[in-house]
Amino acid sequence: MSIKKQTLKSKPVTKVSFKLSKEQAMNAAEVAIVGDFNSWNPATDIMKPLKDGSFSHAIELENGAEYQFRYIADKTNWFNEEEADKQIASSFGSSNSVIVL
Repeated sequence: MSIKKQTLKSKPVTKVSFKLSKEQAMNAAEVAIVGDFNSWNPATDIMKPLKDGSFSHAIELENGAEYQFRYIADKTNWFNEEEADKQIASSFGSSNSVIVL
């Protein structure tokens, strides 16, 4: 798993790029990123499948905030990002990954 952040000079946002290997995605056919930045909607930020079975996706998020998120593979398997800035407890008894910008 990996997260890359690139702060844009032209506007007050950071481009956040997510990448999952085939193994990290548990050989899923589809992976989405869900979080408070997209109202936890699994249809909003679908990751692009790559030829090697990995997935990638980039989004622009406003600077100066923290964003909770998780991945969901094949609409059933939820998992966190190991390289997130931190993990916090959720109200569902699990934890969420957090990006700090």
